[in-house]
Amino acid sequence: MGVVNITPDSFSDGGRFLDANAAIAHARQLAAEGADIIDIGGESTRPGAAPVSEPEELARVIPVLEKIADLCVSIDTRRPAVMRAALQAGASLVNDVQALQAPGAIEAVRESQCAVCLMHMKGEPSTMQREPHYDDVVREVKEFLSARLRAAESAGIARDRLAVDPGFGFGKTAGHNLTLLARLDEFRDVGAPLLAGLSRKSTLGKLTGRPVAERLAGSLAMALLALQGGATILRVHDVRETRDVIAVWEAVRAA
Repeated sequence: MGVVNITPDSFSDGGRFLDANAAIAHARQLAAEGADIIDIGGESTRPGAAPVSEPEELARVIPVLEKIADLCVSIDTRRPAVMRAALQAGASLVNDVQALQAPGAIEAVRESQCAVCLMHMKGEPSTMQREPHYDDVVREVKEFLSARLRAAESAGIARDRLAVDPGFGFGKTAGHNLTLLARLDEFRDVGAPLLAGLSRKSTLGKLTGRPVAERLAGSLAMALLALQGGATILRVHDVRETRDVIAVWEAVRAA
């Protein structure tokens, strides 16, 4: 899954792809480099980010989506109205940081045939990194995701349409993120494909001391660890390089 942030304030590339033509070109470049899914979003959910209005989010993502609807496109949104508009414009997957908890979100996706990724987030983006606490981060995140899977299924969304994401960096300290990564294999029995989004995140900055633009090596290391832990979808900024990691990992497994 290649990331295209159509925002002025995303932590990694804020502003680079706010222009629709730049976003479209980047999406096609990521697809050419081997991205199976293009994940577009018009609202930054980085720590401390302020929400944008629904009309602004729509104005950012829909013109881009309409031009790349021939690709497999994921819409990264928590708003039901944006979900509906994106699905109508050709999106194949809804990637929701609030795991369909917003009023109307389940209804927005239920009647379509789209896939849905349910993510764990503790709190809101604007406040989620203010001393998040867990008694057992793996158990609590796993229980939340299992409950959201049950809720989606009970509402009529088939299990084979669902994936889950433990939400690295969303209301979690660096220690929490590392624990989740080290114990990622414990999510195998949740019963849905596992998405991992670790690319360029602040935990890498804490571990390596490197700024966002210099976190490629760390991102690739985390991608490999996520694969070993059972992740089946990697949400990344550097598609070409991550494809090389996957090729090596698959070759070793097949040897």
